[in-house]
Amino acid sequence: MELYYKEFGAGKPLIILHGLFGSLENWRIISKELGCHFKVFAIDQRNHGRSPHSAEMNYMLMAEDINEFMIKNKINSATLLGHSMGGKTAMKFASLYPEKVDKLIVVDILPRKNFDRQVKELFAGLRLLKLTKVMTYKEAETQMIPFIKDVRTRKYLLKNLGRNDKGFLDWQCNLGAILNNYKNICEKIPYFSFHKPCLFIRGACSNYVIDEEWQKIKKEYFDHAELVTISGAGHFVHVDNPQDFLKIVVRFISNLN
Repeated sequence: MELYYKEFGAGKPLIILHGLFGSLENWRIISKELGCHFKVFAIDQRNHGRSPHSAEMNYMLMAEDINEFMIKNKINSATLLGHSMGGKTAMKFASLYPEKVDKLIVVDILPRKNFDRQVKELFAGLRLLKLTKVMTYKEAETQMIPFIKDVRTRKYLLKNLGRNDKGFLDWQCNLGAILNNYKNICEKIPYFSFHKPCLFIRGACSNYVIDEEWQKIKKEYFDHAELVTISGAGHFVHVDNPQDFLKIVVRFISNLN
């Protein structure tokens, strides 16, 4: 699958993988800042953003998408940075192609199974949206309010809407495929050992990476891993505290103490 991407900067290659219902656009500011230090490739994963749609979606396929991307762009190896779903894609890729991963950065996710029934119910609500004649984002947001109470979540999801050839708003992401494959997206990454530098970043206000699970996963999967907690941040660490996030990522990739 030929993924859509944008490049920023020059230097060591760094591939950024967004989370569920995200896109490279959610990482544009961070990508530009990191582009001052590295050659950044911000990617839309399958069924997201401007990348192709497919009825099939799992971490094996998404990892192979990244491998195909690297071959096409003649990238022999790179640092992979993945948030949430993107973090699992990065870990799956590292398990298959460790020789192509210089360093691994995983943001607010672990390789465990993490099914969230509330998220699935949210998907079902999104399918109820009647966008056939919706012209404004405000109209779309109004339809979301009954089943998505959090304003920030609504704004995040609205970024998946774009105009169709009739001028109405419609989903750019493949909503049906994402919902149908949500079980695969929640699956754990099967056991593997990664022996290169690995950084896990979590938000202090998030519960995706808890201490007990982290210690077990570090012991079983990553013998060269470290965990950094960023204050004032939830699951979207790079949005909540971008300054600290950028400092930590640049320091880790550049081997700065």
